[in-house]
Amino acid sequence: MSEERPGADSWIPEDPDLPALRAAAPACRGCELWEPATQVVFSVGADSARLMLVGEQPGDQEDRAGRPFVGPAGQLLARAVDEAGIARGDVYVTNAVKHFRFTRRGARRIHEKPGIAHIDACRPWLRAELAVVRPRLVVCLGATAARAVLGREARIGAERGQVLDETDPPALITAHPSSLLRTRDPADREAGFAALVADLRTAHGAAGS
Repeated sequence: MSEERPGADSWIPEDPDLPALRAAAPACRGCELWEPATQVVFSVGADSARLMLVGEQPGDQEDRAGRPFVGPAGQLLARAVDEAGIARGDVYVTNAVKHFRFTRRGARRIHEKPGIAHIDACRPWLRAELAVVRPRLVVCLGATAARAVLGREARIGAERGQVLDETDPPALITAHPSSLLRTRDPADREAGFAALVADLRTAHGAAGS
């Protein structure tokens, strides 16, 4: 870790529960992303959830609201969870990186993908969440989440929808719902949504729900 990105370890409470993690996260200075962001965006969900859904990072709306997946991608994800037959109480939602990385263009804040150094700096939070929630399965929404959970580069096209036992708990990779929002063709978008629902159903079954 560099001086600019010491990593989040120093901000993780000892023997934490979920409220302690959420209370400690705003103080984190594990990387430089905290400074331009409005606030930390930690998680929603209970420590009894069977499934942990891990996204990339908060977006503009999430950064302002302080909650993950409240924008259009979050609404799409919520609909997919419902269509997959998963109870909201069985889902814990978080991100690999807890602060919004962006580039300013005038008054607009344009999403910028977090780098590997940001993923690594923030990984202690994700490890702590996994230890506290103890989900039966982790769903990686996109390549950044897969990198954070698996510790390696993932091939979304080749590996999605499979239960991967290389981690404890097992993981399943699927597309990030924001990718569907960028799909212009309605038929392709509908097919992509159906594939996301199918992957969530697989995860639901593997979690024993």
